[in-house]
Amino acid sequence: MKISVLFVCTHNSARSQMAEELLRLHAPERFEVESAGYEPADKVLPVVAEVMKERGVDLSHKVPRNVYKVFEEGGKYDYVITVCKECADRGCPFFPYEKEFLKWSFKDPESLRGTQGDMIKGTKDIMAQIEEKVLEFIDYATDQ
Repeated sequence: MKISVLFVCTHNSARSQMAEELLRLHAPERFEVESAGYEPADKVLPVVAEVMKERGVDLSHKVPRNVYKVFEEGGKYDYVITVCKECADRGCPFFPYEKEFLKWSFKDPESLRGTQGDMIKGTKDIMAQIEEKVLEFIDYATDQ
């Protein structure tokens, strides 16, 4: 049976999308993974889609999801993981979770400024931090 995971952030347009896809990329046979946000954006942040495309992940079809709607639809997860301080401060989770609620915090790619190159580099740096945490989580969750 696969381990179910929900990543949550504010807009579900960057950090939670990256975390979801990186977990799916590294361990699709062991995890069922979704993401959602408190105030979902209209679309995935373009710089995030560009950076993830370099990793072979196409986010052009992804639409940010509302965490409240996921809850109303009866979502239940082994792990609920926030990827931003703002979500942890809001009192998440209100989801039933079987094993654990984890609080991770990463800078928001939406807050990056500068040239397009600066924003791509900053987003890649954030993605690398998320990926490191995801890889640690894979070991942690599969050892439980």
